[in-house]
Amino acid sequence: MIQNLKIAVTAALEAGKEILEIYHSDDFGVELKGDNSPLTKADLASHNVIMAHLSATNIPVLSEEGRSIPYLDRKDWNQLWIVDPIDGTKEFIKRNGEFTVNIALIENQKTVIGVIYVPVLNDLYFSTNEIGAFKVKVDIDDYNIDDLLKLGQKLPLERNDKTFTVVASRSHMSPETETYVADMRQKHGEVNLISKGSSLKLCMVAEGQADCYPRFAPTMEWDTAAGQAICEHAGFEVIDWETKKRMLYNREELLNAWFLVK
Repeated sequence: MIQNLKIAVTAALEAGKEILEIYHSDDFGVELKGDNSPLTKADLASHNVIMAHLSATNIPVLSEEGRSIPYLDRKDWNQLWIVDPIDGTKEFIKRNGEFTVNIALIENQKTVIGVIYVPVLNDLYFSTNEIGAFKVKVDIDDYNIDDLLKLGQKLPLERNDKTFTVVASRSHMSPETETYVADMRQKHGEVNLISKGSSLKLCMVAEGQADCYPRFAPTMEWDTAAGQAICEHAGFEVIDWETKKRMLYNREELLNAWFLVK
């Protein structure tokens, strides 16, 4: 497990280097995919770096920027990596820094390893179901994987402000989410509402900065797998709104149902 964690962390950090180089350049090479979502040179560069590293594990990979893999081919996979080379491409294009590299290892549909790297902030989140969830600052030009894993702060961290805090999507605020926030105001009185892009919302709950993250709008498995791992390994739940149970992965339908992190 630890060896796979080290490979995933290295993959995320090295992908982050490539992403930052393009982020600080003048040309993102933005194209539109079939569903009108944006794709940049950085998405593809990150995908290629991650695939090169994860290939050493001989575990199959489901990546947002990889070829689509029919359910018949993957239904019997007991283990797989689920990867989003850049989660928050819209935030990347806006240059607001709220994008992440997401890598998760799934076993029997459940999250066992989560890695999220935030290139602009140099924040690394990592977790396994054995050791728990951690956050550490990275010097991207000079890092040692063993040291990073030792230096991580265990999540959740202490929080001073006890006001009930809801984190929600910067790009996908739905009426249902607004209703949920109104319900929380009735229940808890004052409520802080924070908007964030990408899987940073899941990281905020895992870190203890937010009490919950309602997501009542579409997401895909690669948007959430790594964040769910980190949340679960920090002691939080990611509940599928339809089944009212833990959200599972490598489903026939890769589009997630609504969910609540708490």
